[in-house]
Amino acid sequence: MRDFLPVSKEDLKKRGWDELDVILVTGDAYVDHHSYGAAVVGRVLEDDGFKVGIIAQPDCSKLQDFKRLGRPRLFFGVTAGNIDSMLAKYTANKKVRNSDDYSPAGQINLRPERAIIVYVNKLQQAFKGVPVVIGGIEASMRRLAHYDYWSDKVRRSIVLDSKADILVYGMGERQVLEIAQQLKDGRDKNSLDNIRGTVVVRNSIARLKNYILIPSFEDISLDKDKFNEAFKSIYFESDPIRGKTIVQKHGERFVIQNPPALPLAIEEMDRIYSLPYMRNWHPRYDKEGGVPGFETVRNSIVSHRGCFGGCNFCSLYLHQGRIVQSRSSESILSEIKTIAQDNNFRGTISDIGGPTANMYMASCYLWKTTGACRDKKCLLPKKCKNLQLGYEHSMQLWQEAAKIPGLKHIFIGSGVRYDLLIDGYSDKYLRDLCLNHISGQLKVAPEHCVDMVLELMDKPKFKVYQEFSRKFESINKLLSKKQYLVNYFITGHPGTQLEDALELALYLKKNRIYPEQIQDYIPLPMTVSASMYYTAKNPFTGKSVYVARNFGERMMQRALLQYKEPRNKKYIIKALALLCREELKKVFLTNSFKK
Repeated sequence: MRDFLPVSKEDLKKRGWDELDVILVTGDAYVDHHSYGAAVVGRVLEDDGFKVGIIAQPDCSKLQDFKRLGRPRLFFGVTAGNIDSMLAKYTANKKVRNSDDYSPAGQINLRPERAIIVYVNKLQQAFKGVPVVIGGIEASMRRLAHYDYWSDKVRRSIVLDSKADILVYGMGERQVLEIAQQLKDGRDKNSLDNIRGTVVVRNSIARLKNYILIPSFEDISLDKDKFNEAFKSIYFESDPIRGKTIVQKHGERFVIQNPPALPLAIEEMDRIYSLPYMRNWHPRYDKEGGVPGFETVRNSIVSHRGCFGGCNFCSLYLHQGRIVQSRSSESILSEIKTIAQDNNFRGTISDIGGPTANMYMASCYLWKTTGACRDKKCLLPKKCKNLQLGYEHSMQLWQEAAKIPGLKHIFIGSGVRYDLLIDGYSDKYLRDLCLNHISGQLKVAPEHCVDMVLELMDKPKFKVYQEFSRKFESINKLLSKKQYLVNYFITGHPGTQLEDALELALYLKKNRIYPEQIQDYIPLPMTVSASMYYTAKNPFTGKSVYVARNFGERMMQRALLQYKEPRNKKYIIKALALLCREELKKVFLTNSFKK
């Protein structure tokens, strides 16, 4: 029976079921597609023989809403959704967002703040004693004590704050299956120990071996150097091959992070993405016009997971990890054929990619034996000689996909890592990309132009971007194509002073680049950059780092980059006055604000 997972008692009756084994509670609308974590976990469990249902965006004012599917036989699984609930609700300036793309019609307030804590609390009120498993990006990046930007303080592990029984971190399919099987076999919820990729709370660590004890929650709350000491241990032990168990004391209890889950093999990745997803939002949302966030991925393909780029402001390092896990070309081609058979398909695959499109099928012989290197990075100061890129695989995949009936275009919409496209080896790939797979624009992320800032971001020097930009322009000229780079920049990142923002603004102005979208830096939990923001120090070197905390300064940095916006005029004038560069008013303000 191919259908959506049950969302009501009526759905259970249609299947002839009296109860469910697992009920998943999510802060997102229910979209049955592999880009939505709850759908993936649900389908993986279902494929292993478990009966699974979904409660999407329950009304927290009504306890009955959490009872709509009854009591599960094994456990409740809880996720805030595809993004942290605080990030979903608030902007970088802590203002309530106007929409939530993961909710029907983009409605706000359908997902509570700190959704996991709220949901678990409600479930424990409704069903005493039922095991609760938490996961997803909110749980994953709050699994140990962490700095929380929205409250501007260090918070405890979310396992303790939510009172969940176990936390799954990273991409959680394998962990959830193991938890479900152990509970099915009669294991007590308090004995779910030694499962890779999970976190538990225990009263004693007497039986533990080969673990690292990091500074306690109390210590890092009072001492920022202790905070960075703890963070470094978490960061360096995040590799699935060589990572050790981490223990952090909270009061009289111990939060135990088991080593990360091992990478998935190609066959496992193929299985996950071949499951019978309905590839649509649940029909209950039709009257509201559907779920906006799904439209951006409806005809896109996830080709791989993981990113060895290691940008300091990004959560991927501690969530998906540095080791790339790819699907086979056969699996991807099969999915494209499925999409092409849809009557509503118009012939365009909007993306084949992952965190970074040109990391598909990348490999390193060390990943399987010793893991990603602890003492050096894959791309900085330059690409490691051991890193093998999968460009031939990508080009062959594109070529085979082009033969599928009904397919007109394959675009790479997820962006590329430009520092992997500047050597001679990449010329053929970049030419093919520009000739056939760009819809006029290619996404890249230089982030800034000041090398000191880029170093703190763990990004390549700006000259690397400039070299790529020239190469991109040259190739398109040879191809007689007019195509452009969509550049992503960040303002307010630790280390960025007002004069740095001015330098970037002058570069953009000189080169006639006007970025429509600027990312105001947000300190995401358990990232390197968040540690810098909180402690005003580089956690690896101990050197002081300037941090723009004042809302006014953050607005000035942004305004300089978006000088055409009339509302930014006052901030630009103030910034230039503070920098004693008022002669530049004519550069930024002349004709800039004419309607």
